[in-house]
This record gives sequence, C-alpha cells and structure tokens, in this order.
Amino acid sequence: MAFILAPSLLSADFLHLEKEIEMINQSEADWLHLDVMDGVFVPNISMGFPVMRHLARISTKPLDAHLMIVDPQKFIPQFRDLGVRSLTVHYEVCPHLHSTLMKIKEAGMKAGIALNPHTPVEALTDIIEDADMILIMSVNPGFSGQKFIPRAVEKVQRLKKLIDSLGLNTLIEVDGGINIERGQWMVEAGANVLVAGNSIFKAPDPTEMIRQMKREI
Repeated sequence: MAFILAPSLLSADFLHLEKEIEMINQSEADWLHLDVMDGVFVPNISMGFPVMRHLARISTKPLDAHLMIVDPQKFIPQFRDLGVRSLTVHYEVCPHLHSTLMKIKEAGMKAGIALNPHTPVEALTDIIEDADMILIMSVNPGFSGQKFIPRAVEKVQRLKKLIDSLGLNTLIEVDGGINIERGQWMVEAGANVLVAGNSIFKAPDPTEMIRQMKREI
C-alpha cells in the first residue's frame, strides 16, 4: 500500500546531524519528522530553533513538526519561517484548539492534532473537520525507543471509521515503535503516514532500512 514514511530525527546521532540529514535526503523517505519537546508537557527536551534553522537549510524533504510543548500557538510564526510543511499540536494542551489550527493554516502550513495514548479518538468529533492530519501516539510521548502500545492499532481503525463517516480526507499519522511489521498493521488499519525512529537510525544500514520499509509495508 502507498504510504508516507517520515524518519524521526529524534533517534538520529545529534553529533552528526548534517550527515544524518544528508542520508535522509538521498533516501526514499518522504518527509523528515521533527519532535519538539519542552520538558514541561513531556519529560524531555529535544531541539530548539537554532538547531532547527540549520537543519531546515539542508533538508530537501518536507518538514513535519510535532510539538510536544505547552502554548504551541506562541511559536507558529517561527515554524512558518523555518519552512515547515505540517505542524502538529497536542489536543491535551490546546484549550482553544480550533483557534490554534486556524492560525497554523493562516500561516500556510498543514494543521495536525496529536493524541496521547489515553485520549480517545471520539474527542475529535467536533474538531476533526478542521484538521489536515491526526497523529496517533503508539507510545507515551517524550522519548524514542519506548515499548509499542498494541491498542493503537484498534485506535487507528476507529479513527479511520470516523474520518470515512464524515467524508473527509484527513491523513492519519502514527508515531512510536514503528518497524516493518507494526507499520504493516498500521497501514492496514488505515494509517497514511508512518513515523519511524530507532528502526531506521539504529539499523546497520539506515538507507537500506528505509528502502525495505517502503517496499515491504
């Protein structure tokens, strides 16, 4: 099945980011996924704008940013200026989610909503029509290499039914513990975008792993 593969830079070697991004540029990957954390909403800190400005200049893949931060609406202009294609914010931290999504779209980016493992897809009923993409977390957000949560497969199935019932074209993205086998489960369940971190960057040959994922899922 056709799907979008977005390697997550969170699992890359941060001592050699330029080399890692050049590898992604030359690979069959479709997007580059950026996990942005503030140490408040999630118990980790990832990368700030000085780092992202440099990587944005050398990446040839569309940038897909996932904001695991409080008050994400404050930083929409900065991500626009980076050239980010899609900007995803968490349902759990946006009390005025409709307004935030509209501001993202007004800035010229695709707007996404991320759901933590405990947040039901049914919570999106009154807002999903305003989103371009829904990100289902199949691990608890904050760290790469966590244990995959199997319930996420059924959650994607329920989300797909909701999208189809409303006649929408909303993309479903999945992030957390994705390898070839779990990627197959998710695409069969209805996912359109797979975020993969450790399975790519920790592989003996990351470029070959990307090729295999694109061919075998």
